Amino acid sequence: MRDFLKYTFASLVGSLLGLVLLSSLGIGGLIFLIIAASSQESGPKIEDKSVLVFDLSTEIRDTKPSSSTSQAIQEALSDEESDSITLRTVLDSLDQATKDKRIVALYLQGSSNGNSNGLATLREVREALEKFRAAGKQIIAYDDDWTEGEYYLASVANKVVVNPLGTMELNGFSSQTMFVTGALNKYGVGVQVVRVGKYKAAVEPVERTQMSPENKQQTQKFLNDFWGEFRTSVGKNRQLTPNQIQTLADTQGLFMPKEAQQRKLVDKVAYFDEVVAELKKLGGTDKEDKTFRQINLTTYAKANETRKELTNNSKNTIAIVYAEGEIVDGQGGVTEVGGDRLAKQLRQLRLDKDVKAVVLRVNSPGGSATASEVIQREVKLTRKEKPIVVSMGNVAASGGYWISTDADRIFAEPTTITGSIGVFGMLLNVQQLANNNGITWDVVKTARYADSRTNARPKTEQELAVYRKMVQQVYDQFLTKVAESRKIPKQTVNEIAQGRVWSGLEAKRIGLVDQMGGIQDAIAEAAKLAKLGDKWQVEEYPKTRTFEQRIVQKLIGAHISSTPVKPDPLTLEWKKLQQELTIFTSLNDPRGIYARLPYNFRIE
Repeated sequence: MRDFLKYTFASLVGSLLGLVLLSSLGIGGLIFLIIAASSQESGPKIEDKSVLVFDLSTEIRDTKPSSSTSQAIQEALSDEESDSITLRTVLDSLDQATKDKRIVALYLQGSSNGNSNGLATLREVREALEKFRAAGKQIIAYDDDWTEGEYYLASVANKVVVNPLGTMELNGFSSQTMFVTGALNKYGVGVQVVRVGKYKAAVEPVERTQMSPENKQQTQKFLNDFWGEFRTSVGKNRQLTPNQIQTLADTQGLFMPKEAQQRKLVDKVAYFDEVVAELKKLGGTDKEDKTFRQINLTTYAKANETRKELTNNSKNTIAIVYAEGEIVDGQGGVTEVGGDRLAKQLRQLRLDKDVKAVVLRVNSPGGSATASEVIQREVKLTRKEKPIVVSMGNVAASGGYWISTDADRIFAEPTTITGSIGVFGMLLNVQQLANNNGITWDVVKTARYADSRTNARPKTEQELAVYRKMVQQVYDQFLTKVAESRKIPKQTVNEIAQGRVWSGLEAKRIGLVDQMGGIQDAIAEAAKLAKLGDKWQVEEYPKTRTFEQRIVQKLIGAHISSTPVKPDPLTLEWKKLQQELTIFTSLNDPRGIYARLPYNFRIE
């Protein structure tokens, strides 16, 4: 009830305050007040001997999440931090903390919510944690129940602690696919599929009831690659061999605290207050103080951003362009990569003389083949004017790989999901569904194919033949682009294509990527190719609107969102089903042809 009143009051005050300010001062006066308040902000204060706190449940994204103006006001008034942060913010903050004499240690705070971040993202963060520890600074990690995602980071710590009534999960990775073929048949939704590539499994959930042998093969391979990276990295820090970790996962998978300690998975079994006491010693805090001297990562990042703004004034710019989400035709939504929108952004940067190099950060399973081609064309044109480097995130597959071709260099993590060089077409019809409910159609036409785009009936064999020809042509174009950009014989590309998904590690071996590395490595390579030395700054695109801009544009009538609550298991399963079905809402290619990852991979 207390939280309910707090958030309700914050939301109400935010809306009323905006109305009063806007009506009494006008837009100009409101902007003046905001600027005046901002100019007086001295930034977060960092005390000597502080411990940096990193909540491991924090969502780490490539781009800043969009939020309404009311959410921003509510967050400010309720003194709540955002539950997400960008990858570059995390990496920059950890790098600064490594050199910051005021930061004496890092506390990795586990959470019962677990960690939903992708393995490629976690690997970049893990490398930053290793540099922090290598600098001679202590890392302490604590959780009630360690899950593998959080433990992948926590294993870097000098000391890993678990609650006496907690658990330690170490049971390997799995990936489960949901099939809706039976449901579509039951309700009378017809699906006709055209695909090229025996591994192109994107359509399997709507035409099969279980995974094909080829799909199982590719999934098993990249899961093995990811699990191998986990075992090697964790084992190195915990002084365990990969085989020993495999044995632990096969024999039990879930360990009680004392068992985890005996098997060298954790260093100590203790309560939270005992961990706090140890952190107080590291920071030299008096015993009488209730807690240790600390600053959380989000707050520290704000102070770091202020410092960079004051010290970085170079005109030489390296532009980071984010392609995060489903690739769709047109402008696209907030969480999508609109082909026209991203192409326009690349075009503007290509013509901007202050922009000396571009880093295209791809975190996309693909989507519209047409939109992918529109983006790829701008990548090719940009390369003729200035260096362009691709940095692959958790996934850069199919259309996500399509737009990456023609870059000067392609970077990926060993745990990146990439490849999936293949295309498919999915043709839906509602004839049976309509007929079952008393609905029928009739048609008059002037040519055989005049109504070939209708969803009122299945496609005829003649129509499917035309469609197959189009899909085959798009696939052939895809192969040609990869062969020419990667300088690989087309026949060889066809052999490693076929819609097959590869891990970043394997993609490097077969020539689909150039180098293992994260976004910071890609930025350094772009600076090197542009011959900028140390005189450059980074700008991120697309630009997000500032708080002041959102105040002016959306203060009146803004929707107040409630504080998110952890859903129950049934709701979680329903949300998973919704996520699986979102693919249908993004299928807007004008020709109905797609270069997309097999399905929404979810590794558990």
